Amino acid sequence: MNRQLQVRLEEWIDGTSDPRPIVLRGARQVGKTWLVRHLAEGSNRTLIEFNFERNLLESRIFESGDPESVWSDVLLSRNLETDRSRALLFLDEIQAAPQVLRTLRWFAEEAPDLRVVAAGSLLDFALSDAEFSVPVGRVSYVHLEPMSFEEFLVAHGQERLIARLREWEPGRSLRSTEHERATEWYDRFTMVGGMPAVVAADVEGKSPEFCRSLQSDLVATFRDDFAKYRGRVDAQVLDHVLQAAARQLGEKFMFSRVREGIAHQSASRALDLMRKARLVTVAQHTRANGLPLGGDVNPRNRKVLLLDVGLVHAILGTPANTRFPRHDDIDPKVRGQIAEQATGQQLRALDPASGAMPSLFYWQRTGGRPGEIDFVLQAGLETVPVELKSGTAGSMKSLHQFMHEKQRSLALRIDRNPPSVQTVDVKTTVGHEVRYRLLGIPGYLLFRAKELIEICARPS
Repeated sequence: MNRQLQVRLEEWIDGTSDPRPIVLRGARQVGKTWLVRHLAEGSNRTLIEFNFERNLLESRIFESGDPESVWSDVLLSRNLETDRSRALLFLDEIQAAPQVLRTLRWFAEEAPDLRVVAAGSLLDFALSDAEFSVPVGRVSYVHLEPMSFEEFLVAHGQERLIARLREWEPGRSLRSTEHERATEWYDRFTMVGGMPAVVAADVEGKSPEFCRSLQSDLVATFRDDFAKYRGRVDAQVLDHVLQAAARQLGEKFMFSRVREGIAHQSASRALDLMRKARLVTVAQHTRANGLPLGGDVNPRNRKVLLLDVGLVHAILGTPANTRFPRHDDIDPKVRGQIAEQATGQQLRALDPASGAMPSLFYWQRTGGRPGEIDFVLQAGLETVPVELKSGTAGSMKSLHQFMHEKQRSLALRIDRNPPSVQTVDVKTTVGHEVRYRLLGIPGYLLFRAKELIEICARPS
């Protein structure tokens, strides 16, 4: 498998970019360990790996505070003799030994020729603890998401289809055979998801039933992690919040709907813990009055998405046996939830090479006439509302009103139609005239969303 983050890491390990130690963040099972091992192999470096969950005692090697002594002890522990400039030191599950985080600055300052990666599935818990925080500017943070749709296609050897999708430009038509083929693959992606183990099983030709069982196993793995939060919040509360997040996909998340008898404060704490574990993403309510979108948010309103669409299927109980259910076989409400999750997941993965922590935003009128925009995207200097439809049709009353109120000139619509660009010239429900350009793309072109927005935003 190829991950797009590899480009960033290859530049780093070759010395063509910032040489500071990298802290690789991301949820459990998204492929962090595989990515680091693959990086060492591809760069012909000696991989020296420590896993502090498996052997916490080895963290003592890093206690001296002297990089030269630490390096000597590292080689001794592995019975190795290798040049420091040809090694890759991998400190995995570092959240189990958060005191080792402080040693990263030693390498940055006194051993810049040694490439060091620290990673951990619950790393954000350690990073949020002031006692073990890493000094600002001494490390570089990189975030890894589940596999994107484009990475999913690459894993399945669909480079020809990717090339066709990359050739499409606004103003051109996409052939019906290309649209149908891409739709089939995107539907498959929304069933399999982007967790590497499940994608690998699908690539190997395992049955949909087997893939669904893997997704259920992954949910069980995350639930097992709940025991590690003991003392922070009850594991049953975490489980109820996880299930509520799946049920409330596409809606404003309401703590009162988690489960009767669970206090708002407990549910809020549980949600924050799962956010730190990267099991969920909180889409913030933005007033969308200007850039950045995070500059004016309403913290009382939020939508919640899960890490991966495959986990949603496992929690909601979508069936799979010799085949996955067809799009039209799925309950309309669940179809909308799957579309919301898959779209948000793709939007999170729009800048894989940057390694930046993704943020999601949405807009909802908080007073007066109802209105909601599924997502609001910041693309360069553009604020672009994203209207989501799980089928090929649907009204756009809220979008028209948003475009009038915010005086925007470009909007994005995600549906199951072939890609298109059109000029919308209508009146809102209260009689205001509004005119704007609408870029319509199916889910399979979301990986190009920012690029296509940039093209459409250029002066004609």
